[in-house]
Amino acid sequence: MEVKLLTSMICLFCFLSCSDDEDTDDLGNWVDRSVLDGTPRSSSAAFSIGNKGYMGTGYDGDDYLSDFWIYDMDGNFWSQGASFPGVARSSASAFTIGDEGYVGLGFDGDNELGDFYKYNPSSNTWTPISDFQGNPRRGAIAFGSDTSGYVGTGFDGDNDRKDFWKYDPTTDTWNEIVGFGGTKRRDATTFKIGNTVYVGTGVSNGRNQTDFWAFDLTSDSWTSLLDIDDDDDYTIVRSNAVGFSIGDRGYIACGNGGTGSLTSVWEYNPSTDLWEEKTNYEGVAREGAVGFYDGTRAFLALGRSGNLYLDDNREFFPFEEEDEDD
Repeated sequence: MEVKLLTSMICLFCFLSCSDDEDTDDLGNWVDRSVLDGTPRSSSAAFSIGNKGYMGTGYDGDDYLSDFWIYDMDGNFWSQGASFPGVARSSASAFTIGDEGYVGLGFDGDNELGDFYKYNPSSNTWTPISDFQGNPRRGAIAFGSDTSGYVGTGFDGDNDRKDFWKYDPTTDTWNEIVGFGGTKRRDATTFKIGNTVYVGTGVSNGRNQTDFWAFDLTSDSWTSLLDIDDDDDYTIVRSNAVGFSIGDRGYIACGNGGTGSLTSVWEYNPSTDLWEEKTNYEGVAREGAVGFYDGTRAFLALGRSGNLYLDDNREFFPFEEEDEDD
């Protein structure tokens, strides 16, 4: 009886221990998808329209690029689109208005740039629009609504910026709006949930920034949220990361934490203004990657790890358990 009782207690202890370990595992699974057909690269510009992701420009370690590629999320394949018509560049910015994409700004190896172009997916054509009216820059953030585009922050060759500009496609004009109350920065991150865009991370004066903000697209107003540098729970601060949303949650993945590239992934809950860590990105650590998302699916692709430039692509399933074999 004593032997049987001891054996039962050991089995119960092992079951509880294993259950506890499983409960503490981070959720999230990354699944390999089709690699880019073109040149591996980092610091590209990307936007999403419907079930397609659009990516172009960037730097491959030797050359600045102007080719442009389209990823079909449903078919899991890439096709080449019309090349970006401006000079080859990296660290450009992109946004969508309705069913058209916009790409501009960036760095050509010598100068920060201020030109902008509109892409029409149905005709696979580019059209120049009026130049950005702020200082030419690279590493700026950009996002769009159904009626307007927004561009702000970045590095103008001399200083980091915090100004914000709004583009009206009906008049082809840029107008400066009230900048957010955070610090200057470059290489920050955004994601959009409903009519709210969340802005954070980035670097200025050699320091990763810790503030986090919400921008209301209906009122063009900013709200300060909890910082992302809680020493006990959060290690979200970084630059050159990827932001995306799935459903009512936002995500920040990979990037540079100040001492090197990262694989960590964090999920943001706007109803609580709190973060939860998810399974790390299953590829190599990277920065300067791109993200595609349509509201229900999200993909993270490309980037660089040290001097290694990447062309891989993975889809994220935030509520599945990790499976290293897929």
